[in-house]
Amino acid sequence: MSIFDSVLAPLEWVVAWLMVNFHTIFAFIGLPKDSGFTWALSIVGLVIVIRIVLIPLFVKQIHASRRMQLIQPEMQKIQKKYKGKTDPESRQAMTQETMGLYKRTGTNPFSSCLPILLQSPVFFALFRVLNNLAAIASHKHATIGPLDANLAHQAQISTIFGAPLSSHFLGSTDASTKLVTVVLIILMSASTFTTQRQLMMKNMPANAMDNPFAKQQKVLLYLMPLFFAFSGINFPIGVLLYWLTTNLWSMGQQFYTIRRMPAPGSPAEKALEERRIKSGKEHKKFSIPGLTHDEPEPVQDDPVADTRPKSGQRQQPKRKNRAKPTTQPDGSAVPTSPPATSNGNATGAKPATGGNGNTKGAKPAKDGNGNRQDAKPAGAANGSPQDAKP
Repeated sequence: MSIFDSVLAPLEWVVAWLMVNFHTIFAFIGLPKDSGFTWALSIVGLVIVIRIVLIPLFVKQIHASRRMQLIQPEMQKIQKKYKGKTDPESRQAMTQETMGLYKRTGTNPFSSCLPILLQSPVFFALFRVLNNLAAIASHKHATIGPLDANLAHQAQISTIFGAPLSSHFLGSTDASTKLVTVVLIILMSASTFTTQRQLMMKNMPANAMDNPFAKQQKVLLYLMPLFFAFSGINFPIGVLLYWLTTNLWSMGQQFYTIRRMPAPGSPAEKALEERRIKSGKEHKKFSIPGLTHDEPEPVQDDPVADTRPKSGQRQQPKRKNRAKPTTQPDGSAVPTSPPATSNGNATGAKPATGGNGNTKGAKPAKDGNGNRQDAKPAGAANGSPQDAKP
């Protein structure tokens, strides 16, 4: 027995055990034992059990994908830093910085591949079980768990839409087999295309659409139908049914994930934020603590100056700038200061007066002998004072 057979033998036993038990349950509730739909539903039940078991790994895959999206800017900085450097020291330094980034942020790039890698052995185990139905029914192959010769013969002759579950497109002359195979391949291609498209259009940020990985995903989006067309004709109808059921499960699971746990910065995250705001709920964005050390610390506002007086010193009162009154007590307007002239003196400024009304600071004129000469009231031509007329 080869290593490949040794690895798949336990999985073949599990696959056969699940199929037989689901077949027993469906037969117990009234479905025909030799009907192809009963065995087809058993395959669907097998898919559901396997996908439920893989849910924890799928959750890890989602978290790993979100972390990978967040560390892409740091990854691009590292790649730009060592761009064009092909010496061994630079390549080793680049590898060390990349691994340090993974360790610091708790990111495992292989976590996103675990569900697919773990499903592949189950896929091949089911392929071998269905391929060996005829050999088990004719006692040319040992029984696989509870799948004995009687049940193997029953599963081999069961048909769905006239096509046996163990038949292939190649080597078959039955038109029903070819038609069912083509329909299953088309449905598989459509489900895979829809799943990948909603992932790229809704769950990828705008800055991630220009990297080589996104471009590769766009190419694979249109190449996968061709891959299914060339590979699907080599698999039994039961395996194609398993593949289609898995794709439908993945499409529904991804729709739920994109709606509830979208990738950071994607259109799906903006839609989730809008829905939560409308419903009055708080939206917390997904973040990685390991990336905060590269971010600049937030600038704090200048501390408020302490205006309290120091010990032993008396605080001097400060003059407050109060608005000057615009009217006098008698109701008349306060005159404004006239503009200054070119020599700095105010135009039309009146001399200041003291409390008795006399001019303050104005010196009286003196005559030739040095005697004070008081100002006389203006009079008529004969020098007598002239009273003011009312």
